[in-house]
Amino acid sequence: MMSKIDFPSDENTLLDFSTSDDAGVYKLTEELAIVQTVDFITPVVNNSYIFGQIAAANSLSDIYAMGAEVKTVLNVVAHDNCHVTPDMLAEMMRGGADKVREAGAVVLGGHTVEDLEMKYGLSVTGIVHPNKIIRNNNTKPGDKIIQTKPIGMGVITTAIKAEMASEEAEQEAIKFMTMLNKQAAELALKHGVNAMTDVTGFGLLGHMYEMTNSETAIKLSFDKVKYISDAMEYANMGLFPSGSWKNHDHYEKFIRAEHEVNDDKLMLMFDAQTSGGLLISLPAQNAENLLQELHDIGMDWCEIIGDVIQSDVREIELV
Repeated sequence: MMSKIDFPSDENTLLDFSTSDDAGVYKLTEELAIVQTVDFITPVVNNSYIFGQIAAANSLSDIYAMGAEVKTVLNVVAHDNCHVTPDMLAEMMRGGADKVREAGAVVLGGHTVEDLEMKYGLSVTGIVHPNKIIRNNNTKPGDKIIQTKPIGMGVITTAIKAEMASEEAEQEAIKFMTMLNKQAAELALKHGVNAMTDVTGFGLLGHMYEMTNSETAIKLSFDKVKYISDAMEYANMGLFPSGSWKNHDHYEKFIRAEHEVNDDKLMLMFDAQTSGGLLISLPAQNAENLLQELHDIGMDWCEIIGDVIQSDVREIELV
């Protein structure tokens, strides 16, 4: 559909939707470019304030994945005025505002419309030096891949909607979905990151595949991938959102396994995430140092889960 439209562009357009990068980049000067993204989601939890935090963290994540600094945001709101009260809207946007404040950015305004289904998110603008943009597919042979948040948000939020989620699983999912990727991204820049992306709608395997390029593939250590508590239980029950099955159908052809793997565990790697963590690709020694620093600040769930290898076939090999 998009290929049929001639969208305007010019010589200062550094990145747009024609690539699989997490945000667009436009050069303003030789030393300054703006990074822009917009994202909004339907409710994944029942608490309006927490939903606002999750939606905001999810929107801000793309800027961090580009190695940029968040500066301004606009609220994007669609609400069903028959079921959503003004107080609920206010709590939702208060949650979003608190996350923007945590990011060190400001809210300039936004737009609200009535709709049949509640939606909330942000249009976000960040800044970066034009020569310091972090792409998602600039992986280098010899790199290690670090996972900064466990996966399983998709099955857990589905379980929450079905009133089947345990309190432990719900609270753990909320902890990670409301967590900004700011610290992890800043540390990644400090340690010489080559490529970075956030794990959201395409799932772990979808976003990891997008990190490969014409000269690289990734060996993923199947048993090192981290999951949220009870995610495997809900996977066994088949509580996957529809987007996870679409990910499976689209990306399965790019996945190769050296040995037999657990089908439900593999399906979790296709699970569509909300406000997931980062996948960070950087040289092996740098990766060990970054992992130690992440653990030192309390992010002890972070793990090295993959190796980038030289290859003329873009694929993910499960080992």
